[in-house]
Amino acid sequence: MSNNESTNVGPEEDEAGKRAVLSKLVTLMRKLAEQGIDAQSCPPGQRSGLICPTCEGGDSGEKNLTLYIYPDGSSAKWSCRRKCGLKGVVQVDGKLVSKDPIEKVERKITVEGIKLEPLCDEIQDFFAARAISVKTLERNRVMQKRIGDEIMIAFTYWQRGELVSCKYRSLTKKFVQERNTRKILYGLDDIEKTSEIIIVEGEIDKLAMEEAGFLSCVSVADGAPATVSSKEIPSESKDTAFKYIWNCNDYLKKVSRIVIATDGDGPGQALAEELARRLGKERCWLVKWPKKSEDEYFKDANEVLMSKGPHLLKEAILNAEPYPSKS
Repeated sequence: MSNNESTNVGPEEDEAGKRAVLSKLVTLMRKLAEQGIDAQSCPPGQRSGLICPTCEGGDSGEKNLTLYIYPDGSSAKWSCRRKCGLKGVVQVDGKLVSKDPIEKVERKITVEGIKLEPLCDEIQDFFAARAISVKTLERNRVMQKRIGDEIMIAFTYWQRGELVSCKYRSLTKKFVQERNTRKILYGLDDIEKTSEIIIVEGEIDKLAMEEAGFLSCVSVADGAPATVSSKEIPSESKDTAFKYIWNCNDYLKKVSRIVIATDGDGPGQALAEELARRLGKERCWLVKWPKKSEDEYFKDANEVLMSKGPHLLKEAILNAEPYPSKS
């Protein structure tokens, strides 16, 4: 037998080796995803640039996280070049080794710092068509921001007079939020000194409630879930989808009556249930939107306001019923 024959790897062994590496990479990708790192497009044996899961690349969203996956798929290491200094190593057969906890640092923002502007006529007309007055827009400090060649509506989130977050909405209903800012309810300062509140599903619905005479109203910060979770409510540190509820607990724990007026569709009903589970069904009331036609109901507060006016919207809120508790 020649030396070549004794050292050559046959096609079966070579294929088995490739499968082993692939299996390791699948596990490694999962472990990286658990750390907020999406490495699906990162080839082994090369350094890849990604957006850091902690600082998210700052205001510019730069790819400052360097990720290296070892060629055999056994491990990966990463480090961020920005001030957050995130570093870590993860192994397929071992534990995560991280010199810094993966915890997002809340940014401090100001109206001037994120370049907000007063509303132009086009945005004011957009709201006028939805029966929202300039007075309501001004009281809620609704502004605008130019992002690229598009003007976005800026819904400013305030807590005790401090701007803590901002959500943007285009006229074509695209949404984006300021990165690494505190999650709170929209309109939070309006419920600081009241025992009865209303919770709606969107910022425009919060403004619509004001047109009907309800100031003690807040909106959730994020969208509605597709369905109600079958699991128990997670702990505060793990309940990321409802972080805005935990962050506002000092306000909410003082409230004795909570009227939930989310959208009437499936996700809106799921959101109502998730809110009631966390807030306590014994102090929640549920709004049922009036009929639009023989077999169709209005979807939300703003739709009622636009179609039927503030009086019917007020009536729907006043007719809220105690939240049903499951037996």
